[in-house]
Amino acid sequence: MEDCLFCKIVKGEIPSNKVYEDDEILAFKDINPKAPVHILIIPKKHISSANEIEEIDEALIGRMFTVIKKIAKDMDLKNGYRIINNCGEDGGQEVKHLHFHLLGGKKLGISMC
Repeated sequence: MEDCLFCKIVKGEIPSNKVYEDDEILAFKDINPKAPVHILIIPKKHISSANEIEEIDEALIGRMFTVIKKIAKDMDLKNGYRIINNCGEDGGQEVKHLHFHLLGGKKLGISMC
């Protein structure tokens, strides 16, 4: 998508503080962190939201969770962490590109779940 913020980050048009990158996945520090560790993990392929995931994307989405585990280990989040995905307007999704938030580095408050 031409006007997608995260697609521009993938293309290198907008700088980011990368913590992980491979052919399919990019992870970078959130510019407005909500915890000492706040990383965004995105597929390089544009997928608008969790509602747009297709069967063809299943392996990619699974790999994203393997990458999240690796990043959590690299960030020394041995006491735990939170993974968040906001889907759609009512779910609080601000950037229309699938992404997961990895938060940790402190004891997090009680979630809505």
